[in-house]
Amino acid sequence: MKGDKRAVTLLSGGLDSATCLALAVADGFAVTALSFAYGQKARTELDAASRVAAAFGARDHRVVRLDRDAFLGSALTDAIPVPKGGGSGGIPVTYVPARNTVFLAYGLAAAESLDADAVYIGVNSVDYSGYPDCRPEFIAAFRRMADLATKRAVEGRAIDIRAPLQDLGKGDIIRLGLSLGVDYSLTVSCYDPDDDGRACGACESCRLRREGFLAIGTPDPTRYVPGFAPGAE
Repeated sequence: MKGDKRAVTLLSGGLDSATCLALAVADGFAVTALSFAYGQKARTELDAASRVAAAFGARDHRVVRLDRDAFLGSALTDAIPVPKGGGSGGIPVTYVPARNTVFLAYGLAAAESLDADAVYIGVNSVDYSGYPDCRPEFIAAFRRMADLATKRAVEGRAIDIRAPLQDLGKGDIIRLGLSLGVDYSLTVSCYDPDDDGRACGACESCRLRREGFLAIGTPDPTRYVPGFAPGAE
């Protein structure tokens, strides 16, 4: 019966993680949403995460507060400008050191303490920014580590690390989310939003999001900063 089984979903407040939360609910899990305050500049994403968790009736929404000093060297946490326009190749400066490793470790611990059966993460390796910790190889390695590290796994009840969006393009993710009732106007994907949560329209995350809506011919509900006109850049 729905609600009898538990899952932890990592929830950033962005498009992918919101879709992941919707999938966990559709899969019949009672969900604990786990968000992180790690010194990111875009603090409005935590407000977005709260909205999404409430919209999908998450059993609990926890915000884990981490030391920003562990995540410096990124344009998302440090005094480094967020790049605007096209990518320059290689691993972008918006990569946050070991972020998904740390977040999944917290998710795994929360899942075991809650006796949850799964941890959902919205990583994607098709339309994404080139981060090494979004690759299928990384998720597969973390699954193996989780099987070695947890009491549940040793006792034959391994916690499933699920990355259901891994092989989907952004348009396919949006189409899936819409079929599950996701209201993407609640989400924030921008790396450099203003204080009101409005997207800059020029960073790579904004570009990928906008191209996803265009790919499936669906109106983009993103609120952009004044002066930005989608399609005119």
